Order: sequence, then structure tokens, then C-alpha cells
Amino acid sequence: MICAKTGKTVRNASVAVLDIRSSEICAAVGERGVNNTFIIKSKYSCAYDGYADGELLDVKSFSAAINECVKNTLAAAGCRIVRFFVGVPGEFLRVVNTDKVLSFPSPRKIRGAQIEQLKELSRPRPESGFTEVECSPVYYVMSDKRRMIDPYGCITDSLRAKLSWFFVRTAFSECVSRAFARFAGIRDITYIPSPLAEINYLLSPEIRDSYTALFDLGYISSTYSIACGNGVIFSQSFSVGIGHVAVLLSQELNIPFEVASQFLSKVNLNAKEHLTSIQEIRYEGQIYSYSTATLRDIIREGLDGICETIEACRQSFSEKDMSGKPLYITGEGVKTIRGTAEHLSSRLVCAVNVVAPTVPYYDKPQFSSLYSLLDAALGD
Repeated sequence: MICAKTGKTVRNASVAVLDIRSSEICAAVGERGVNNTFIIKSKYSCAYDGYADGELLDVKSFSAAINECVKNTLAAAGCRIVRFFVGVPGEFLRVVNTDKVLSFPSPRKIRGAQIEQLKELSRPRPESGFTEVECSPVYYVMSDKRRMIDPYGCITDSLRAKLSWFFVRTAFSECVSRAFARFAGIRDITYIPSPLAEINYLLSPEIRDSYTALFDLGYISSTYSIACGNGVIFSQSFSVGIGHVAVLLSQELNIPFEVASQFLSKVNLNAKEHLTSIQEIRYEGQIYSYSTATLRDIIREGLDGICETIEACRQSFSEKDMSGKPLYITGEGVKTIRGTAEHLSSRLVCAVNVVAPTVPYYDKPQFSSLYSLLDAALGD
């Protein structure tokens, strides 16, 4: 980062990130604080039309939201930012895993050259419509069967690497580039796969040592990923989120979507209300009143649809049986309806653990993707 006042490079450099969710975009400039916390220097969020089925619903709305977020964040940052880290949502990612072995004539100490040689040997063929943005190790295996994340300095006569490769949909990255074109001072855009950033920030290395599932419950789009080591073994996004539960409520009760959205936060799926309990909302001069039991039944039906999709994702992953294994969940949809985690747990028949940033005042699932990106960018 370059200080606007002195023109000198600041040692404790800040990073600028753009978090693209399915209903909101957030830009932030931050730096590392004490005890691995964060210092946010500026932050700005903006709603937009979102995305579904791997496509932006309105490119103009998307570009306008990026423009507004970046402009306001840079204005408040205090220092000139020349590089932006942009999170790539699961909808626009393709994950490819490779498993290759590099053998040596005799035992040798592994250095960067051997790691890079194995990486080049493993690189997948380019696919039309996608651009490579990241490669992350799932694990390395020595000739004596030891498995590790970083083999540097180890002595072995063979090195096996299981790697995760991430490719961004080119149409998406081109839209992002065009949106940033108006900011002449931004000279570099670095893409970070959001599922990878969340997995490495929210889940400890001990949890990631074996196959672990993380589910990001968004507003329009959600992503189910399976992590191992420092990589992603499987990732699948689907255009269903907590907003679709509001749509179901709106259709079933024939009420405005805005009213249905407000009802979501009024219902507690775990509460034991009386049969006569009523929930009431006033909207545009009209009162909407329904029994809590009716609202709860419809909301549970909507969440059941999300559970079915999660189960379909679990069945699609054939490398490991994930049935009964704990599911970690995060995202803005987790706390919208009280009791969501418990309902998912009962339907999926597994422990469901909510994960969020360990940051004071921001220790909520809706901030997971933003702080995961900040952590990844600061570690770049």
C-alpha cells in the first residue's frame, strides 16, 4: 500500500477486497491487527440483482454496485490502493483435482524446484470459457507414505501431490474487469476462490485434516464444498438460498415478498408457542397477520428443499461417504430464521455446526466470506 500523504510504502500494508454475494457486494480495505484480528479502514456495501445458474441476473446492476462500493471504499481508505482482491463465488468456479507422482533416481531433499515441477506436471488442460486463478495443495505424500501439506525440506525418492485447481468463468471475470476499468489507479485484480478462502479461514487445520463439508447458505445462491488439507475436493453451487424460502412464503400466503422476508426473522423454529400465537406485520398501511404454526410449517417446507439439495450434493461426492459426518454451515442465511441449524441437523441426521469469523462485533455467519477474503489477501 502507498500512503497518499508521503508517497512511501507502508510496511504494515493494507489490502482491498471485493466480496461478491448473491444479493450484495461489499468492498473493504483492511490490515492485520493483533492476535490475528483485522483493522478495517473502510467498508461499503451495496445491494444488486445477484446471480443464479452461473450467470449474473443484470450486468448493469452488477457493474453499478461494484462502482459504488469501490468508489466509496477508496474515498475513505486514506491511502492509494493499486491492487484489488476479488472473491469468486462458487457459481462462477470450476474445481479440478489432480493426483500425480514425481519420482527421483535417489532420495533427495525437496526444494521449490521439485514442487514447481510437480505442479507443472499436474496442471490440467485449459478449458474453453474458464481461466485458471488458483492452485492449492490438498496434500503431498512422501515415498514412506507420510502425508503433509508442505513437503519443503523433506528427504524422499518420490513425491506425490494431490492438488486443487480453481478456474473462474471467463464471462464473469470479464464483467469484473470492465467494472474496474473506470478506476485508473487500480492496476491489478487478483481473484480468490471464495469457497477456498472460507474453508481455510473458518475451519482449523485439525478439522481439515480429513474430509470435511462446509455449506455456505446464501440469499439466492448457496455452495456445498468438501475440504481436505489446504484444498477443496468437491464444490457444487446451486441457485437456492434463504430468499427462496421467502418466495415460497409469499406464494403460499399470497403476500408481498417484502412482507414474507420480514416474517422469516419473526419465526423461531425451536420455540414452543401456544397454538393461538400470532405474528403480525404492518406494511404500506396494511396489516398482515398469520398464526405462528402456519408460518413455521411453510418455512420448514422451504428449508426441507435446501436439505434435499445438500443431500444430493453429498450423494454426488463418491470419493468418501459423508453420511453422518458433521456439517459446518455459514453465510447470511444461517441466522435469518432462528433454528435453521437445528432443523438442518434433524433432517440431514448429522451434527450441524455454525462457523463465523472470530472477530469482535463481526462474529456472525453473514461476515464469513468478507473476513475469509481479507485473511486470504493478507496472506498472499
